[in-house]
Amino acid sequence: MHIVRNDIVEVLAGDDRGKTGKVLAVMPQKGRILVEGINYIWKHVRPSPKNPQGGRIQKEASVAVSKVLVVCPNKSCKKYGKGVMTRRKLGANGTKTRVCARCGSAITATTEK
Repeated sequence: MHIVRNDIVEVLAGDDRGKTGKVLAVMPQKGRILVEGINYIWKHVRPSPKNPQGGRIQKEASVAVSKVLVVCPNKSCKKYGKGVMTRRKLGANGTKTRVCARCGSAITATTEK
């Protein structure tokens, strides 16, 4: 899968088109990802010990991985801050890294919390 957890992605289609967010979870078997602040849904919950009132809560739903692109982190890239296609590049020691298809800079997932 070309997207990993903690990537910054841009949504290409749907109600949230053009918005960016951080990937919270990746579901490769389903081909979907969970993005922070994207694709909100209303979930109706029954009263329970955890939620005694019950009611409606708003939460993020998953998005198809084909509807998002990774944002290029390189400031000198023409597509900086926009979604770009990625390629795999074989490193000197045999490791694969993701690179921007436009500028060739390495794309790494952010590790900040």
